[in-house]
Amino acid sequence: MHESARRARRNRLAMTAEVNLINLVDVALVLLIIFMITAPILQGGVEVKLPQSQTAPITSAEGMTVTVTKNGSIFIGEVPVASLDEFKTLYPKLVKDKGVHDAYVRGDKDVPYGRVLQVLGLMKQLDVATVGLVAEPLQEK
Repeated sequence: MHESARRARRNRLAMTAEVNLINLVDVALVLLIIFMITAPILQGGVEVKLPQSQTAPITSAEGMTVTVTKNGSIFIGEVPVASLDEFKTLYPKLVKDKGVHDAYVRGDKDVPYGRVLQVLGLMKQLDVATVGLVAEPLQEK
């Protein structure tokens, strides 16, 4: 009898199926914070320390970016280039795929000047329409 009373009481209790919004909001906020932290990291590209100069920021992303790192490595966009000969063959293909004519050269401030000039010479051989040199804006002390 005791068991039948328990069963009868269980049948009388109404079932409620509610979504707990507090947990959903907590999860949404945690995901928002994670994406806010990771988004700038994912936009990086090749990391170089650019020299500082009196310059205006680049407003156009219509050109191909060529980066020369501190150790002399060359990147077209984010694609590493093993040698100058590979640069000659790979650069026209990537420019054609992207559909651009201009280029921006990002050289690390500690890279030997001759290495940047080698890249600029190759770009002149490849008839690049316009080459811009990228620098950090001068910070006042």
